[in-house]
Amino acid sequence: MKIKLCILLFLFSSLGISQNFTRTDSIFGSITPQRAWWDLKHYDLDVNVFPERREITGTNTVTYTVLDSGDELQLDLQAPMKLLSATQDGESLEIRKDGMFHYIQLKKKQKKGETYTLKVTFSGKPVIARRPPWDGGFTWNRDSNGKHFIATSNQGIGSSIWWPNKDHPYDEPDNGVDLSITVPADLVAVGNGRLITTRDNGDTKTWHWRVINPINNYGVNINIGDYVNFSEKFEGINGELDLDYWVLRENLNKAKDQFQQAPMMIRAFEYWFGPYPFYEDSFKLVEVPYLGMEHQSSVTYGNRYENGYYGSDLSGTGWGLRFDFIIIHEGGHEWFANNITNTDVADMWIHEGFTAYSENLYLDYHFGKEAASEYVVGTRQHITNDIPIIGPYNVRQNGSKLDMYYKGANILHTLRQLLEDDTKWRNILRGLNSQFRHKTVSSKQVEDYISEKSGIDLTEFWQQYLRTVMIPKLEYKLEGKEVRFRYTEIIEKFDMPVMVLVNGKEEWIFPKAEWSTKSFDTPITTFSVKPDFYITSEEIKE
Repeated sequence: MKIKLCILLFLFSSLGISQNFTRTDSIFGSITPQRAWWDLKHYDLDVNVFPERREITGTNTVTYTVLDSGDELQLDLQAPMKLLSATQDGESLEIRKDGMFHYIQLKKKQKKGETYTLKVTFSGKPVIARRPPWDGGFTWNRDSNGKHFIATSNQGIGSSIWWPNKDHPYDEPDNGVDLSITVPADLVAVGNGRLITTRDNGDTKTWHWRVINPINNYGVNINIGDYVNFSEKFEGINGELDLDYWVLRENLNKAKDQFQQAPMMIRAFEYWFGPYPFYEDSFKLVEVPYLGMEHQSSVTYGNRYENGYYGSDLSGTGWGLRFDFIIIHEGGHEWFANNITNTDVADMWIHEGFTAYSENLYLDYHFGKEAASEYVVGTRQHITNDIPIIGPYNVRQNGSKLDMYYKGANILHTLRQLLEDDTKWRNILRGLNSQFRHKTVSSKQVEDYISEKSGIDLTEFWQQYLRTVMIPKLEYKLEGKEVRFRYTEIIEKFDMPVMVLVNGKEEWIFPKAEWSTKSFDTPITTFSVKPDFYITSEEIKE
């Protein structure tokens, strides 16, 4: 499979962003009054899965704390799933339905500061994922032995595609999720966090999993198959971390070989980003019938047990074949996406840009700085600059589906060069994961943190790279021992220094919109921009 086809299939389901937003977009993407007055604390989600009928039924008990006065609570559930009932303290409640939005009329006075529970029931035949994980829903498949092989994936379309919840990223359940999955007795059901109990019901079995840390809704997942399990212990920064692996019986030997990269991933990212964020919930890789995704503490895997992305190198340099793309990329999301989560999907580059950059840092840790540089620069071939990385807010719409990955990675790689201090850069990355641990944040918060800790005013840097499609262009003229230079394709006041190679020697120059001149001791015979800086350049000859 050709690399460009692979990257397009993996990263994106469509190009561009429609600006014709609907009322549904606005409700889905904003913190509505019916969402704002209550703080989510816990989900107790109990799901029965009927593989032959491709149907699910279930209950969700929502625990919340009252922040302000309110008597109408919004939960979301997309068609064709149906929200059947809602009760509080055993009393039935009226549900006002508006498309996918369900407004539950509460009878009990909601006292500020008090904590309450609300139980809802639901059922239906959930949307079948057409091209998971990009077009989400349920995947109903079978393994080579004819046994059911089922998984959920729903990052873009929303977790409300199959279960009722507060489907907006700003509010995560502070105390995690209990997830009970009932399946036919000959199958295994794997969810997030740790396995608490299994209950034999005769023809069915119930698998109870528990996450105690905050978790983004789209990270909650169900995986069902003829799984076998193996595990190991990892001595990490915060002590002993359980690494668990759930794979199809037929692939056990392949998995034991390929998954040796999991502890290598954890070690590299603990070095660069700080402690794995969910020691209490463990780390899992779970085989699924699609490519894979970053479900928190239950990272899903379907990369055919081979290195690269389905065996291809996304950088075109050879370095992409030195690691299993899904283990490294989706594992990196445990820090960026799961530990640090965007408050609005317009800022999803926080998830994808930093995690695409983590591929580079994995190589840096295990294979050296030169390998890392070659890899991340090689991924520029996938950058399109179609639209800005940051999208419109409050309408559940991200920016460029293409560029939030490898443009984001190259922005961060460029920033590392500006610091000229890898210890400081590492401390910034680790500081982000400490400062914003288990929190939802905006791009602005991340930008401000990096600017403060770097000691550099990065205002124009962020504006240029995140909010426009212009790539700074260095125009230069060589005149004996002098070089004249300026930037074009920039916003006002953009003046990023850049390192150039003059007669093979590294030199800093400080371009602006106006022409500047720098003199050297000997005539200039060769001049180029160091590839680590994400700009373009052109020699002007008059």
